[in-house]
Amino acid sequence: MAQAHTPDANIYFVPHSSRWPFLGSIALFITMIGFASWLNEVSWGKPAFFVGLALMCGVLFAWFGDVIRESLRGHYNRQVDISFRMGMVWFIFSEVMFFAAFFGALFYARQFALPWLGGEGDGMATNSLLWNTFSNAWPSNGPAAVGGAYQTIPAWGLPLLNTLILLSSGVTVTIAHHALKAGHRKQLNIFLGLTVLLGCLFLFFQAEEYIHAYKELNLTLGSGIYGSTFFMLTGFHGLHVTLGTIMLAIIWFRCMTGHFDRDNHFAFEAVAWYWHFVDVVWLGLFLFVYVL
Repeated sequence: MAQAHTPDANIYFVPHSSRWPFLGSIALFITMIGFASWLNEVSWGKPAFFVGLALMCGVLFAWFGDVIRESLRGHYNRQVDISFRMGMVWFIFSEVMFFAAFFGALFYARQFALPWLGGEGDGMATNSLLWNTFSNAWPSNGPAAVGGAYQTIPAWGLPLLNTLILLSSGVTVTIAHHALKAGHRKQLNIFLGLTVLLGCLFLFFQAEEYIHAYKELNLTLGSGIYGSTFFMLTGFHGLHVTLGTIMLAIIWFRCMTGHFDRDNHFAFEAVAWYWHFVDVVWLGLFLFVYVL
């Protein structure tokens, strides 16, 4: 590792030409082509998807490794730090809009599409001709009872438990952050480790919930508009929890190796921001998907 030095406050660090963006675009292209082909039942689609995914993981591992080494060598100054913060803010904003689109689909289906299909307003004539037996009630599997009968998951079982788990993880990561700023290394490692464990516990219970829904409740992705919106929202949230847990685990290992101090720890802060965002999204999911 190169000798650490004090970065020049007047010079914005720009790394030398990197191969990772080029290789990352190739890996992403292979992943998406493989996934699209897999959905269309092309024989080589599934292997191509996993090859592309493995390549993408390798590129990200190497790319972030370069960024970490540049940080440890002292290449980054205040200007670079501000750029990283702005980038993370915009990334989280893009994630907010991502979930806003899915929540918007849920609200549109409940507040506009279902009443129209049920014969309210301008949908009266269409309903009487095509779906005169359709009842405007939520949850719904559509006018043709797509996917058959199913049961919903009670809000006060595993969903409530997972809500408590995520809220607790928000507390533990905040305690870990304060411990880092206070220089309490042992407390930092303990509470950040607890946050990782709580993230894994959430994912375990969500997997149990999905298994129960598919095997015993006949609630699947094909269960009409309710099934599709339920698994779309909770599934993408679960993916974000998975990514957040992986990032927290990486930051935990970096904390144990002493990569951060009380003044320089933006990587920790960025992951903490992301984790709090995941918590807030789950509260919206719990309220609008499970309770209401």
